[in-house]
Amino acid sequence: MSRSVVVTGASTGIGRACVDQLVRAGFTVWASVRTDEDEAALHRDHPEAVRVLRLDLTDPTSIEAAGELVRAAGPLHGLVNNAGVALPGPLEYLPVDVFRRQIEVNLVGQLAVTQAMLPALRLSRERGEDARIVMIGSIGGRIAGPMLGPYHASKFGLVGLTDSLRAELAPSGIRVVLIEPGAVATPIWGRGTAAADDLAKTLPAGAERYAKQIAATRANAARSAAHGIPPARAAQAVVRTLTAPRPRPRRVVGPDATVAAALVRLLPYRLLYRLAAR
Repeated sequence: MSRSVVVTGASTGIGRACVDQLVRAGFTVWASVRTDEDEAALHRDHPEAVRVLRLDLTDPTSIEAAGELVRAAGPLHGLVNNAGVALPGPLEYLPVDVFRRQIEVNLVGQLAVTQAMLPALRLSRERGEDARIVMIGSIGGRIAGPMLGPYHASKFGLVGLTDSLRAELAPSGIRVVLIEPGAVATPIWGRGTAAADDLAKTLPAGAERYAKQIAATRANAARSAAHGIPPARAAQAVVRTLTAPRPRPRRVVGPDATVAAALVRLLPYRLLYRLAAR
């Protein structure tokens, strides 16, 4: 009998790449999506090995319903908390509702899904089997720059959430791992730019003082979409984390993330902050 893994945000990017590689590795995958088109695509490509969950991280009812389905099916080997959004804008003028949504999806939603799936993960441990939780963070959880304050706040928060979960679940034998990719060529950058366009229409005149930083952030997003590592590379790290006998508790993925992590460790804060401001 194949082991099962839940992957959130499985329609595109890292999540979809995780589904594809986990199926090839012999897992049964519970893949969460939000649209009929995405569900149909998963059924078409993996008719036997994928079970689709309709899941909205801001909807407690849908999270609990997904948890009930997974729990009813038996033990769960792994949970990959991947779903997320990037909502950019200058913090001085950012509507608090936008900031709240960013935290709700990227941080609160991760905990809610984890709570819903933990009984099935515990069942795996009770049967003498493995159980692991993989959080998809970001190098943006180690170093923060302008115009992505909501995203950075959510990813810095995810580090703390992951570390506490790791400590709390250690006595139960449930491993908790944080994956920290750098730039990945996924649709999140295009969606983030679209969100920025919508926000720009509502910003007051004073927001013009941020024009240069906004332009630089847009250019960085375009470069990430075009030249970031392929989602499959991040997915490989996830699969290794779910299958390695002793996975590292934190794993940086991608050359830019490796460099940024080294700078955070080595540079004085004053210099690090000057670089980030640029």
